[in-house]
Amino acid sequence: MNGDLLMIHCENLTKKYSDGFVALNSISFDTSGRINTLIGRNGAGKTTLTRILSTQLMPTSGTATINGMDITKNVSEIRRSIVSIPQEASPLGILTAQEQVGMFLIGRGHSFRSAKEEARIALETLGLGDFRNLPADKLSGGMKRKIFVAMAIASRADTVFLDEPTTGLDPISRIEVWSAIREIDSEIFLTTHYMEEAQDLSDHVFLLEHGNIAARGSVNDLLKPFSGKVRVESRSEIPDSVKIGTMWISYVSSGDTAEYLEKGCTIKPISLDDVFISRGVEIEP
Repeated sequence: MNGDLLMIHCENLTKKYSDGFVALNSISFDTSGRINTLIGRNGAGKTTLTRILSTQLMPTSGTATINGMDITKNVSEIRRSIVSIPQEASPLGILTAQEQVGMFLIGRGHSFRSAKEEARIALETLGLGDFRNLPADKLSGGMKRKIFVAMAIASRADTVFLDEPTTGLDPISRIEVWSAIREIDSEIFLTTHYMEEAQDLSDHVFLLEHGNIAARGSVNDLLKPFSGKVRVESRSEIPDSVKIGTMWISYVSSGDTAEYLEKGCTIKPISLDDVFISRGVEIEP
């Protein structure tokens, strides 16, 4: 990793499709910290942004650089310095974990000997050493996803893009993959729907809404407006609330919960979920 350069710099980056849909609306940002996470609802533009930054999709306008390299002018150099693991990635069931990581490394220019050794080290780092010679279809969902994390570790890439790395996994498998992600010695750009995942892993978070950066900062920065607050959920309307589905949601001081409990409301602690939920709610200081 080159700590002298910003990992990702975007300026007025835009993606507009032929049907007129604007997936990214002139967004500008710099990443900060080792793990940067992009959160947002389905259709917010997360996968589009990841594909553009990893040189799989051309932007309509604007610029972006990865470690100082332009995504449209330095494509070959960028592809040598990054690894991109898409959400839909799945291992070939008949190949072992060792074979899959080894083949990936050979494709990136490693010798057979080097690929075999680097694959072994990465798989052992992730606790897959005892399973590395089993066909992938004999492994759990978490282990299968960890194969791709092993590819990222073994590649020693400067920058790793992980698009929804734990979608569809059970809670234990998600925790296994989170632990594996922490072992990657690279800058990481992560997209996720799981707010616990973002909160647990991220140095910096970006909230994408309708192709725009709606909020950004560390987890602590994003949660500052909720200091001393709790979330109140009710089946009936309550003051200063927003309706989501059949539920009314408001934010109150943690010292004012008794009256809401008496009314049968549910009280929940604040989390990154509330950065989403509160977009339609006025948060009192």
